Amino acid sequence: MYTNDLMLRALKGEKLQRPPVWMMRQAGRYLPDYMKLKEKHSFFERIENPELATEITVMPVDQIGVDAAILFSDILVVPQALGMEVQMISGKGPVLPNPVSSISQAQTLPKPDVEEKLHYVMDAIKLTVKTLDKKVPLIGFVGSPWTLFCYMVEGHGSKDFSKAKAFCYQHPSAAKKLLQSITGVCIDFLNAQIKAGVAVVQIFDSWGGLLGPEDYKTYSLPYIDQIVKGVKGAPSIVFAKGCWFALKELAATGTDGLGLDWTINPKWARAQVGDNITLQGNFDPSKLLGQSKDIQKECMLMIDNFGTQNYIANLGHGILPDVPVHNAKAFVDSVKNYQV
Repeated sequence: MYTNDLMLRALKGEKLQRPPVWMMRQAGRYLPDYMKLKEKHSFFERIENPELATEITVMPVDQIGVDAAILFSDILVVPQALGMEVQMISGKGPVLPNPVSSISQAQTLPKPDVEEKLHYVMDAIKLTVKTLDKKVPLIGFVGSPWTLFCYMVEGHGSKDFSKAKAFCYQHPSAAKKLLQSITGVCIDFLNAQIKAGVAVVQIFDSWGGLLGPEDYKTYSLPYIDQIVKGVKGAPSIVFAKGCWFALKELAATGTDGLGLDWTINPKWARAQVGDNITLQGNFDPSKLLGQSKDIQKECMLMIDNFGTQNYIANLGHGILPDVPVHNAKAFVDSVKNYQV
């Protein structure tokens, strides 16, 4: 039993006095203690060292008071497990120097043993679970196959991922083969994370909104559906940024929770998906740059619109690096002080 199990109870649809709260990217760049570690250790050193990953994961639980921890890792460990080089370059972001550029590459990626290739992730999970000592649940995660495909084909971040989309339109069979390969690794990886101790898993479809509704049904939704159905032993949440048009279909996958970005009206979203799924979100991260009193007011309004049942308070995307710590705490405290 967890000392604080609000997150798990919300995903079960239990009636709560207030919703649980956590923030995407809460373990990282806005925290001064994290920045000190960043000065001493490279990005992948922080991820691949279980002690460092644990320390960073636990920081927001102790310092901000969130109701759940999310493992400090990165979605691009999956391409690494598939044999691709990933570099994290300061000021530029992720770079994959040898992206998938041919049909043969797309069709011949190896199927890795994720527990072997990504053993450091499982080691970090085990150490984090031990360190948390049942204080709050730990969330594990993967990127969606489409989002990972975007990086693996484009070779770097992009506003439109035009190379990745072009690959789909020029080589649809090869694209689907690659997406299926990624999907298999994601399922294995999430199940390995659950085996290691995570209590909830989240699928980040960060670039799903770049697809139109019909293309989404072809290149993203079917693979998310496979992952949701293939994950055993823990509830799942799907966060598909910009995919308002697919809420009904995403809910139909059987996922326990759906993350919403800040462009989606809570009551409209609830009308789309029904009452039996937990919604998560959707505070605009930029609002955390405002005044504490305004954060509190906006937070109260958000919860009023979502209600306290089948709801997890969160941001509509990851926390921004220049958010003051006291404003992040104001957001969390506002949720924790909410009264019906």
